[in-house]
Amino acid sequence: MCYDIKASLEAQLKRARHYGNEEAIEEIIEKLVPYSDLPSYHVSGFSHPRLFIYPDKTPFKPILAYWGLVPHWIKDRSQLKKFWNNTLKARGESIFEKPSFRDAAKKSRCLICVDGFFEHHHLGGKTYPFYISKKDNEPLCLAGLWSEWLDKTTGELITTFTIITTEANPMMRKIHNNPKAKGPRMPVILAEDNTEDWLQKSKVEPIEEELKKLLKPYPQEALKAHTVRRLRGKEYPGNLESITERVVYDEIDF
Repeated sequence: MCYDIKASLEAQLKRARHYGNEEAIEEIIEKLVPYSDLPSYHVSGFSHPRLFIYPDKTPFKPILAYWGLVPHWIKDRSQLKKFWNNTLKARGESIFEKPSFRDAAKKSRCLICVDGFFEHHHLGGKTYPFYISKKDNEPLCLAGLWSEWLDKTTGELITTFTIITTEANPMMRKIHNNPKAKGPRMPVILAEDNTEDWLQKSKVEPIEEELKKLLKPYPQEALKAHTVRRLRGKEYPGNLESITERVVYDEIDF
């Protein structure tokens, strides 16, 4: 789950505007936005878009990164291509054990600020897309991991990230009912009070238990959800601002 998100420039830069200065923001817009895939009214992780993240090393100044974490030990681009789609998301319960994520979990954590995310509901052999966002329309601050990978052939340093997931809250359990999934999931949405805790370096080792306490379901009372147009196939309208508008399906009663 959480392979599809909405990430507007406004949502991605709101944290920077809150903690930074306007001159720095304008520099980011001028120099970095042209190299991003923004605005992404609907984007799939499988296209590996380049979005802004807030890494622990510069918690208030975003950098560009490709969606799909590439660990430093990947040998070359051929291995990367075979591997990349497997690291779009990371289960919070195992990030400190899995080789793909454990180094980043300990040393390289980040935030991804988005407007909302999409999830598919399964009914009668069909899927129905939902758009989930905050009731107050503020950006969602997702917990993530990031990494830098050096392409030894070209010398290019590639920055990548993954989104961490946790067990679903009651609302998301109802929506995310994919029979092929290992239980209903949702991205880890951090409350504002917890964002700095996720990024800060712990003074006490080991840090696993301290951080895992933050990887919990977000309260359903603070979220809203509605069905939208198809995100796949011939009916998909594309990366349009209208993609998050409500569409009613008679067979869906939520």
